[in-house]
Amino acid sequence: MAGPMEQFALKVLKPLNVAGFDASFTNSSLWMAIAVVGIAIFLFVGTAKPQLVPGRMQAAVEYLYDFVRNMLDENVGPEGRRFVPLLFSLFIFVLVCNLLGLIPWVGAFTPTSHIAVTFGLALLVFVIVCIVGFAKHGLHFFSLFWPKKTFLPLAIFVAAIEFLSFLSRPFTLAIRLFANMTAGHVLLKVFGTFVVALGSFGALPYVFGVLPLAVNVALSALEVLIAVVQAYVFALLASLYLNDAINLH
Repeated sequence: MAGPMEQFALKVLKPLNVAGFDASFTNSSLWMAIAVVGIAIFLFVGTAKPQLVPGRMQAAVEYLYDFVRNMLDENVGPEGRRFVPLLFSLFIFVLVCNLLGLIPWVGAFTPTSHIAVTFGLALLVFVIVCIVGFAKHGLHFFSLFWPKKTFLPLAIFVAAIEFLSFLSRPFTLAIRLFANMTAGHVLLKVFGTFVVALGSFGALPYVFGVLPLAVNVALSALEVLIAVVQAYVFALLASLYLNDAINLH
């Protein structure tokens, strides 16, 4: 039986070399492409024929968009409205990638269980935050790290901590999402193995197998919740970082 970590193995579907770099199309690439296509279909169907009284698909699209817009309004203010497309794209992409890995029986893969994917998304947020901060405030952006009205030696110490904390943001943002998705899927695999192993006892298969099966059902429901929460947390932290870049203190 496959081990719990084999579900995260990258498999090359189409070898590809571009200028000496390995750009092979993998199972991770495939499921990210499926996520993008699924999102595009969902948004197209939901907005193709807008109505004053929305149908289910239009209401779902509007709800998700309003959810992200309200998040930016609360955390950034009116200036955050121009970043709604960016944050909405990040939120829905992370959400769908998280959920796709929970589809049973189709060899589903969770792209966000790989730190290369989550770090790429986190680095995108970090670079945009830096660009926005310097474009809006110039070198005054560095005042974000300087505590006002603080004793000078202490202020220098705090500024160094704040600067290091700022540089760690893409790593913490990436690791948080990657670790949560990986840990949850490992637990599902482990308890799924228990169902097969304990349920194979000839005399009392239902007695031995029913408990891990019940746990796996509960864990599956929990993983759906975690998939949604982690997409929300990723978008929420991105909006807070944008708030720092736009409004400073």
